[in-house]
Amino acid sequence: MTSDATVCSAEAVAFADRIGEFVACMRSAEAGLGALLVEIEQRGVMEVFGYRSVARLLEHLADIPKAAAERLVKRARLLNPGRNLDGSPIPALAPATGAAARAGQLSNPMIDVITGVLAEVPCEHRESAEANLLTFAEEAGHKQVAALGARILGHLNPDGQEPVDTEPVAPIRELFLRRKRSGFWELSGRFDDETGTRASALLDALAERRTGDEGPDLRTLPQRYGDAFSDAVDLALNSPELPMQAGERAHVMVAVSLDDLKSGVGTATLGDTGTISAAEARVHACDAMIIPAVLGGKSEPLNLGRLRRLISAGLRRALFLRDRGCAFPGCHRPPRHCQGHHIRHWADGGPTDLSNLVLMCAHHHRLLHRSGWEVRIAADGLPEFLPPEFIDRRRKPRRNNLHEPLPFAA
Repeated sequence: MTSDATVCSAEAVAFADRIGEFVACMRSAEAGLGALLVEIEQRGVMEVFGYRSVARLLEHLADIPKAAAERLVKRARLLNPGRNLDGSPIPALAPATGAAARAGQLSNPMIDVITGVLAEVPCEHRESAEANLLTFAEEAGHKQVAALGARILGHLNPDGQEPVDTEPVAPIRELFLRRKRSGFWELSGRFDDETGTRASALLDALAERRTGDEGPDLRTLPQRYGDAFSDAVDLALNSPELPMQAGERAHVMVAVSLDDLKSGVGTATLGDTGTISAAEARVHACDAMIIPAVLGGKSEPLNLGRLRRLISAGLRRALFLRDRGCAFPGCHRPPRHCQGHHIRHWADGGPTDLSNLVLMCAHHHRLLHRSGWEVRIAADGLPEFLPPEFIDRRRKPRRNNLHEPLPFAA
């Protein structure tokens, strides 16, 4: 008798085969379309259709974006032979790759990797290099083929291209940060390879899936990278080496009414134009380079970041030593990624001393403000957390035991 596992396996294989057939048909059709466009281009797209370019023709016939049409045509020119204006032939850069593409064997990323490598290979070595790349492509993905291509180029030209200019070129670093009317901010830019690599390493380290007792981390990769960028900003703002602005460390002003701050209901003004909820203002009022301006009934300033709210450098060091990182159960974030949280909120008269503070990462800090979790300092002077009833009906206190404890004398 056939087991359920065998049936499922056979069904999975059948589905995978059908997907493979459709993908091969799509790839073959696109490569064939590209060859046809190159042929039309040689005959004269203006004479045949009255269009200035085959990319424009494809854009209108297929209802696709101009950029997509231009990419398809550019790729096709590398795979198929063409002609110059005087009628002389232009050999294809990668004819064997074009044949494999028309057979539905190659993805567009694979084609781009192979043609990108061949464009840098000397003509006398191009045929053998293409054959090696195509053979490897039968069993490997385009990223692995790209690595092989890099090794081929390194073997053919170990010293790299001779520099045109001996003067060092200033790296390209551009960043654009815009606030949209919706209140969201858009970030874009481009950087040299070294800066991009360092930024990627930083975000990768900060974007690891969270650990803790609140459940699995279900964030998507873009969401994890977005949170990682926010953490990187916090790290920079907390750095003692951060340059001064008008004699002060960089900060953001938040204006909120006293009643809204105490209740957590309402809104607060963030910086010059932004808005956040009063509940979010309570989070930032604990310990951050965001200075709360607490307003009375007629918007007169009642308190402007009172000094006793801010955690001193000495107190912060004591907090680092005691908690060793985020104190939330199961969290591994080190002290430099954490903020000081007032157990009894400072707006409610809570003191800024060690017995009323706990170290928390930004995520668990917000979780504590918004969920049923509670924190307290136990009799031994260490923080412990009480989970909400939906996690543990008994609300048994929990502690973080992941951080390395301090050494102590015997």
